[in-house]
Amino acid sequence: MSTVFEKIISGEWSGRFVWADDLCVAFATIKPTSPGHVLVVPRCPYEAWTDAPSDVAAHLMKVARAIGLAQKTAFGVPRAGLAIAGFEVPHTHLHVIPLRDETDILLSKATPASDNELDAAMTCLREALLAAGHGAHVPPSMGSAALS
Repeated sequence: MSTVFEKIISGEWSGRFVWADDLCVAFATIKPTSPGHVLVVPRCPYEAWTDAPSDVAAHLMKVARAIGLAQKTAFGVPRAGLAIAGFEVPHTHLHVIPLRDETDILLSKATPASDNELDAAMTCLREALLAAGHGAHVPPSMGSAALS
């Protein structure tokens, strides 16, 4: 059985991608806690983050950090938060969230965003990642996890 994230990564279901490399992707969550909230997801569907090999887990953290730094620039926030819960989808995913205050980290506060809101936020984040020198990992199309 494929997970929702496998369907998004494969292009079967739509997604808004800001990062793609050989090990992982990052894309918008449709229910953000704040504008710019993304999920860093390994291409391989480890059920829990503790199931991922150490090198994959370390890589996910490196990518989450790069995205968090870009979120601070793109959205003018003082912090970028990180949450790993994994109850929603049995496929490891790190929530990287622009934080204006501590309540932005609360996944229980997530609400659906409009297509326009998601497009605008991901465009800003993609631009910040490009400006930070991560162009090799920003997919050419926001709608695809393809590497080139």
